[in-house]
Amino acid sequence: MVHWSTNIKYAKGVGPVKANLLAKLNIFTIGQLLEHYPRRYEDRSQLDSIRDLPANGVSTFLAVTVSSQETKPRRGLTLTKITVKDTTGFAQLVWFNQPYVKKWFKPGLNLIVSGKVERKFGQVQISHAEVEVLDGSDLLHTGRIVPIYSASENVGQRWLRSLIYQVLEEYTDIREFIPPNIVSEFDLIDRSMALKLVHFPESEKLLEAARRRLVFEELYLLQCGLLWLKRKNQQTSQGIKHSTDGPLLAKLTAALPFSLTQDQKAALSDIKVDMEDTTVMQRLIQGDVGSGKTVLAAIALAKTVENGYQGAMMAPTEILAEQHYHTLAQLLAPFGIRLAVLTGKLTRRTRQEVLARIKDGLVDIVVGTHALIQEDVEFNCLGLVVTDEQHRFGVRQRALFQAKGQMPDVLVMTATPIPRTMALTVYGDLDVSVIRQLPPGRKPIKTYAVGSEMRQRIYTFIEKEIKAGRQAYVVCPLVEESEKMEAKAAVQMYEQLKTTYFKDIPCGLVHGKMKSQEKDIIMNAFYSGETKVLVATTVIEVGVNVPNASVMVIEGAERFGLAQLHQLRGRIGRGEHQSYCILLSDNQNPETKERLDIMVKVDDGFELAEKDLILRGPGQFFGVRQHGLPDLKIADIVRDTGILLKARQAAQKTVADKEHFLQVQPLLTERFGDYFGMIFNN
Repeated sequence: MVHWSTNIKYAKGVGPVKANLLAKLNIFTIGQLLEHYPRRYEDRSQLDSIRDLPANGVSTFLAVTVSSQETKPRRGLTLTKITVKDTTGFAQLVWFNQPYVKKWFKPGLNLIVSGKVERKFGQVQISHAEVEVLDGSDLLHTGRIVPIYSASENVGQRWLRSLIYQVLEEYTDIREFIPPNIVSEFDLIDRSMALKLVHFPESEKLLEAARRRLVFEELYLLQCGLLWLKRKNQQTSQGIKHSTDGPLLAKLTAALPFSLTQDQKAALSDIKVDMEDTTVMQRLIQGDVGSGKTVLAAIALAKTVENGYQGAMMAPTEILAEQHYHTLAQLLAPFGIRLAVLTGKLTRRTRQEVLARIKDGLVDIVVGTHALIQEDVEFNCLGLVVTDEQHRFGVRQRALFQAKGQMPDVLVMTATPIPRTMALTVYGDLDVSVIRQLPPGRKPIKTYAVGSEMRQRIYTFIEKEIKAGRQAYVVCPLVEESEKMEAKAAVQMYEQLKTTYFKDIPCGLVHGKMKSQEKDIIMNAFYSGETKVLVATTVIEVGVNVPNASVMVIEGAERFGLAQLHQLRGRIGRGEHQSYCILLSDNQNPETKERLDIMVKVDDGFELAEKDLILRGPGQFFGVRQHGLPDLKIADIVRDTGILLKARQAAQKTVADKEHFLQVQPLLTERFGDYFGMIFNN
């Protein structure tokens, strides 16, 4: 008997060759075949008569075969015509270079036909129609609501549909794993029935019930995993109980060159309460660009050092890691706190020295990239790990980082504002604190969306700003195909600007294909004010802090999502001077215009995030390089918000009940094993 995890090659009529073709659609097992859900449906259940078939429309009708005819209008082309009729008239079913279809349609067969209707020379014609013989068996390809799948050249709709139908008929091992009380409370239909109806719905109403059940199941499983992970982190080991603030924290807070906003104070209070508890802290600080998250990380790190522990902070890029190191050193080194930086660019000898000092407890705080989670990094006594720009790291990397100590507290930060539903999915295992207020004194950035006819005026304006002592960014268009092409586009723009508009202005170029050392030299020249215009790709979207930069021009702005445009815009407006963001685009698409218009009007990152999620969908929310969110096969976080909240409620009950959770766990491991990684199997 076949099971959920049985290799697809053992399904009747598949075998090794077709299994290889299905593998290209990421179908390797029976379960993956049944979860290859339709991407859309065509309603072929409404029947017309031949006389009333509308020209150029898709229709379905009943007919009887009359005759067949084969012609060769020109060399290399065979035309096969099957004449069919009903009580109102005749129609021609036409196939090109498929002479074998003739033998399928003997005169007198009762058919049901679907296809695009054309009227030619007074005749009704349907080319390459979907046809089924009415022989008493279930209709699959027409005469019903028909599923349309993601398929390929070698795996056609018809064969895939037939295979899924056959497996659903033969496969009796579809077990219910959601606890009965939850199935009943949330009014879910049976799992086996849901799988049958989502592929072969008998009505729109039943399709909606099937989809609701399967969306609930998928989100429920994910929430069970995230809540289990949170519970495990809280319960498996006793965390570090930090003491209340001592003299070091008092001195540090008094020495801050600014007052904390109310949001910062509230978030800091959450952090301190967590750190002073024996339960391990798992907290996310979600704050807009420039809202002052780093200072909270500095205070939390100082608190762990004051308690005799080490702290570590991980950032996604070397530029950002270096910047955090300098910021923390400025704030903390005056109080005798010893800091080190650990990135991939260190020489072998320097790296070994830093590693030895960390292991011996001679470093209090280490700042680095993912180099921090490599095997040879050992801490003497790690009390707090901070991860910045968390959406660049997955759950697995976060767990590896935490595993560097004996259950250290975990603080996670992101400057990518995320709508609540998305946060429940991406960060469901964390407690969340939100900073919405910006520090006082920040002037709102003036944003404009213009076409390339304004280019001359824009560059003249940049010259004027530079003469007034400011600096500017010119961001190149996003090229999703390859980082290499993006780098090439940036080089071309740099050469063009340097020899034309900005020939008398010191310019720099930075892109992702450069070596770290080269990148650092360019960035340092921009930080110091030596370079006045920086031409860049999106490598500058995260963490670059040059308060003197007051202008940003984003070329090809239509290629970016709102969240990414907002991240880029956050690189300016960091000083006392008025800043300007200019979105350049000649794209006339109404959706593009709507997106850019939102950027002009809205400067709140959270509001933009909500709109971006609606406009672009969760798949593109973070851009193509995002890590973390698992593949959802049927759920849509935008459309299914209500179901997500109910699924989380149900998951909370399951995780609290050990017996029910053990029932769910095998499917969890199977479905989201890649997402939860090694932590799920420990």
